Amino acid sequence: MSKPLALSKLIAHFRESWQGLPDYRKANNNTRYSIADAGLAAFSTFFMQTPSFLAYQRTMEQSKGRSNSQSLFQLEKIPSDTQIRNLLDPITPDYFHSEYQWVLAELEKSGRLEDFRDHQKTLLVALDGLTYHSSPSIHCSECLQRQDSQGTLHYYHSAITPVIVKPDSPHVLPLPPELIVPQDGYEKQDCERAAVKRWLAQHTQHDSAWTKSYLGDDLYANQPLCQQIAETYQQFFVFVCKPDSHATLYQEIGLLEKVAGVTTLAQRQWNGRQAEMWTYRFATQLPLRAGSDALLVNWFELTITHAKTGALLFRNSWITNHLLSAQTVAPLAQVGRTRWKVENETINVLKNQGYHLEHNFGHGKQHLSTVLFSLNLLAFLTHTAQHLVNAAYRLLRQTLAVRRTFFHDLKALTRYLLFESWEALFAFMLDGLELATPPP
Repeated sequence: MSKPLALSKLIAHFRESWQGLPDYRKANNNTRYSIADAGLAAFSTFFMQTPSFLAYQRTMEQSKGRSNSQSLFQLEKIPSDTQIRNLLDPITPDYFHSEYQWVLAELEKSGRLEDFRDHQKTLLVALDGLTYHSSPSIHCSECLQRQDSQGTLHYYHSAITPVIVKPDSPHVLPLPPELIVPQDGYEKQDCERAAVKRWLAQHTQHDSAWTKSYLGDDLYANQPLCQQIAETYQQFFVFVCKPDSHATLYQEIGLLEKVAGVTTLAQRQWNGRQAEMWTYRFATQLPLRAGSDALLVNWFELTITHAKTGALLFRNSWITNHLLSAQTVAPLAQVGRTRWKVENETINVLKNQGYHLEHNFGHGKQHLSTVLFSLNLLAFLTHTAQHLVNAAYRLLRQTLAVRRTFFHDLKALTRYLLFESWEALFAFMLDGLELATPPP
């Protein structure tokens, strides 16, 4: 096991990596600020969860000669907001994707990525799309377009946000996002499917040593995508499968039901308040679509009812290429339900818990909005990594309990006090809370 991923080491890696970002300024332009400073400045705003962080640091630099942007985020000089936008606008977001892979590789070295392995030792990767910008006027060349019922044209950005999840873990690990672009099509399902296929083609090779189970809703339960995952990449899938969009498969299930070909298992469970009946049904080697070339998949269903009244509490069904049996159907149902973590622990946190995902930090004319979105997700991944490997960070988050309290304290302290390092900042907070410094 290597030493835990120190935040100062992580920031230093970002700085070194971002020094190689393309610089589109002309040779005779003012190059007082480096590309790396622009990237780190934008990242610091998202990491600190305050749009005013850089303004506070400029004020501190004027009065103290230095600021936390230098000591904590390793900026040499603080660019203005306009300069940050101008420097980052021409850069495509894929230049930042390798940082996600680096953080995950460091988590693997520390042994913490192993904790996320679940069914059959696979990493569960939940797939979902989100919209993070919508405006009737602000737009760029990468914007999608749609008309509302009144005929008003709206410009928006959407992306696929794959995240590593675990059924019993409150943490998720974001992977590089895939932006949905205008040429992907006009229908939601076409756009998301095209983006997911592109993401798989671009990123599977970087983590080919990781065996993964991809999770998603009914939108992804189609033959081209399932075949790509199972046959091209030799990975697994667990996708929601609804009757109205998979007529052939459910016709086969109907025929099997007539000859007792669908296995049924029932379990009584106590949820802490009331007794429930969990009923599993499953069948194997069913055609995903009509035709002789149909991919054969395994199907299973979970129905939860109130044990006394019989009232329906939950019902859903999935398809998978995992081995399905009486022993695996329950854990696979838990895996299938875990896809909701991409909504609850990712999208909800990014939009409502301090990351200001839908805030307009600057749209630009080319790629700025997508670059800032990628850096915001990277900040989210960095916080999660720190919670997993940094004992001081974890103790502070657990003691302060409420996410907003932790970041409010960070914002207040770094506004008025200069800290030489992250270790010094966390030690100051621990001392103020009268907590013993935990061993590394």
